[in-house]
Amino acid sequence: MPALGNAGRRRGQGNCRESSLRVIASGNGRAFAIASQWGRELGVNVKPVSIKLKKKSRQLVLEYEDGKSFSLSCELLRVYSPSAEVRGHGPGQEILQTGKENVNIDAVEPVGSYAVKLCFDDGHASGLYAWDYLYYLGENREQIWQDYLASLENAGYERKV
Repeated sequence: MPALGNAGRRRGQGNCRESSLRVIASGNGRAFAIASQWGRELGVNVKPVSIKLKKKSRQLVLEYEDGKSFSLSCELLRVYSPSAEVRGHGPGQEILQTGKENVNIDAVEPVGSYAVKLCFDDGHASGLYAWDYLYYLGENREQIWQDYLASLENAGYERKV
């Protein structure tokens, strides 16, 4: 079972530039590893044609050339951050993220042509979300979310919504 982690930094302590970027045109460790392999095997262009941050509803909306569109909650993105802080440095070192029910994204920053950096209002800003990982989260969000809720329940944590 992953360790519980609720170590959040105060607002503004992340290492993201102040940014008002709202639209960019053109979790665990197992999910991240699966997504990378899955993206290669799928053989589709998983780079979104648009990314829209909806701060009020705390959703990141990704739209793709194939017509697919995914709305991912900031909480899901935060608790499945591909960062070492969340994933650990190897299999079995994942840290179950708790207390992220009301987390939001302050900024979305492009990283080369392969990813975005999401800067969360709890100070977390070390995860780089590759295009294939975001597509994987979108395609599998229901199962991933149910897995997260089950992990919280197994850890005895009750979400506060």
